[in-house]
Amino acid sequence: MRSTLVTVAFTCSALLASGAFAGSISGKITYDDKVPNLKPLRMDADPACASKHDGPVAPDVLVLGEGNGLANVFVQIKNAPAGNYSAPSTPVVIDQDGCVYKPHVAGVLVGQKLQFRNSDGILHNVHGLPKENREFNIGMPPTLKEKDTSFSKPEPVFPVKCDVHPWMKSYVAVMSHPFFAVSDGNGQFTIADVPDGTYEVVAWHEKLGTQSGSATVSGGSATLDFSFMVPKK
Repeated sequence: MRSTLVTVAFTCSALLASGAFAGSISGKITYDDKVPNLKPLRMDADPACASKHDGPVAPDVLVLGEGNGLANVFVQIKNAPAGNYSAPSTPVVIDQDGCVYKPHVAGVLVGQKLQFRNSDGILHNVHGLPKENREFNIGMPPTLKEKDTSFSKPEPVFPVKCDVHPWMKSYVAVMSHPFFAVSDGNGQFTIADVPDGTYEVVAWHEKLGTQSGSATVSGGSATLDFSFMVPKK
């Protein structure tokens, strides 16, 4: 009987440690304002870029999906559960494809590899502008298909640009914990493996600013939605 109790206790402890009983925070982010008439990207400065598309390319600054769902919003738990979170062995990948960065917004853990790929087969350079970590500028000629970098300090979202093609821009956040997500093409997001508790959740958009809300996880999932408008001047 004692052996059975010890086994059960060990199993429960292992499940708790693995996050098996953890929940999630999910929601939808919408754009609740007048939709501007954004001009297509001017790729004609480099015919090699323009030739990769059949028509005009919309900018990534305001990507809307079903029900005005807002893509490319970085969502994170501000008061994240304490813990030592090791960097995953799998890199986060940002591809230069069609002379745009894919994805437009990404998060990476401290010490995790951030891999830039060049699927275009033309000259690019990857110029990152962090403030807490060291600035980097990686030349990527057609023959260089991928290049890794990593970061030693947490840092809020910072821009990455291509000096060769000025319309190319992406954003990267360096995190000390894994409790973050980026909204998809329809504005949906999910932060997984969240232990029970009440959390402040912050949502950031490159032009529409930052919002915050509260979510309580208790033995399952919690829902938190955000609605963005153009900031008043």
